Amino acid sequence: MLRLELVGISKQYPAVRANDQVSLRVTPGQIHAVLGENGAGKSTLMKIIYGAVQPDEGELRWNGQPVKIANPQQARALGIAMVFQHFSLFDTLSAAENVWLGLDKSLPLPEVTEQIRRVSKDYGLEVDPLRPVHTLSVGERQRVEIVRALLTKPQLLILDEPTSVLTPQAVETLFLTLRQLAHEGCSILYISHKLDEIRALCHHCTVLRGGKVTGEVDPTKESNASLSRLMIGNEPPALTHRPANPGAVALQVQGLSLAKSGPFARTLDGIAFQVRAGEVVGIAGVSGNGQQELMAALSGEDCRAPAGSIQLFGEDIAGASPRRRRQQGLNFVPEERLGRGAVPTMSLAENTLLTRTEAIAAGGWLRTSAVRAMAADLIRRYNVKAGGPGAAAKSLSGGNLQKFIVGREIDAKPKLLIVSQPTWGVDVGAAAQIRGELLRLRDEGCAVLVVSEELDELFEISDRLLVIAQGRMSPSVPVAEASVEMIGLWMSGLWTTEAAHAEA
Repeated sequence: MLRLELVGISKQYPAVRANDQVSLRVTPGQIHAVLGENGAGKSTLMKIIYGAVQPDEGELRWNGQPVKIANPQQARALGIAMVFQHFSLFDTLSAAENVWLGLDKSLPLPEVTEQIRRVSKDYGLEVDPLRPVHTLSVGERQRVEIVRALLTKPQLLILDEPTSVLTPQAVETLFLTLRQLAHEGCSILYISHKLDEIRALCHHCTVLRGGKVTGEVDPTKESNASLSRLMIGNEPPALTHRPANPGAVALQVQGLSLAKSGPFARTLDGIAFQVRAGEVVGIAGVSGNGQQELMAALSGEDCRAPAGSIQLFGEDIAGASPRRRRQQGLNFVPEERLGRGAVPTMSLAENTLLTRTEAIAAGGWLRTSAVRAMAADLIRRYNVKAGGPGAAAKSLSGGNLQKFIVGREIDAKPKLLIVSQPTWGVDVGAAAQIRGELLRLRDEGCAVLVVSEELDELFEISDRLLVIAQGRMSPSVPVAEASVEMIGLWMSGLWTTEAAHAEA
């Protein structure tokens, strides 16, 4: 018997046909990948299965019986759980309270808290149930979402980009969990743009392009190149990473120590590093080790940095506002795209005005035609699938919104670009484009600082690597002299005194 069957599912939005006669079959215990480029219709299809979106036509069959899933509550009652790419957590509630909201309310909150501790320990997904969600990094929020889904003991688990902000160690742990769940009979629908993951984990793969099913394959018998061709029609362009030609010091950080801004924040302890014009410096680290606090200090969101601890081209900016830093050539892409990088309900055109001022005339008047033209140009250049400059940010898929936000900051011609998780949730073609644009900026003399939890990405685009662990920064190491094993060791805070001496 099939666990889930979709027959002729279609969904039309005003600007796009997200799903077009999609059929899909999932058996008990099967890990089934759904592969496609950004905007191919994957997330819409998953939301239809979960009851968050209603199809215009087609039929769903659950354990052989036709069903109409009116809402997520009904889906959960059937045994369907989903981990969304854009997190569905209440910031002001604790992790345990967020989990409790999705469970049987007959369970008291203290019992749910203990279940979270037990499940997170059993599956190696560290979650502090008492921490408010607004104090968690993106990676930590991802763990809360996954643990919440596991606590429902689902028959079908839908995972939309579950590893996009997890470390390699956490990914391996998650895979062990998913294989065990599949062995116990749980079916898993798995969306990811990471082709290596799909080939290593999944039993079957359905490929979507433009909302239609274009193929079904056994991913274990495919190569990354063949999967890429199925997904985007070709292989992503190879990156041209020429040796760096570093110039003057653009960003100098020295003696940056910051006390916790809250009970669950991370203390920064004597952070020191520099980024030169014409180079890419990558920062690796396990989520929650001070990345958020460092980014807030560098972007100007947190202005408590000691005088002289952050300098931009020799000028002290430790106490400067974000606006002043942008005026001096520092542009910033935060890790959280909805709510930080973009206002969900505002149009793409309006969202360009968050950090760009070219379309603002004297006296503060907005040149609306110029604003729309700027957004339209970003949509065209970065191949953003959207209903035009007037489309609301929240209407875009995660990967397409990421392309727009990164493009907005790259297009500003920064002198220093700081990017957190640059390719989170984007497909292989878009990831290659974003990485290529970062290297192009570097070659034009821009200083680039990249914070990422994807080591492959950091090794691909960085000239030097740093590691942040427990609020401290490692010495820098040229990528040519680094290895994944060494950086993994440093992510535990175990860098050598010899390395520190060599850096000094």
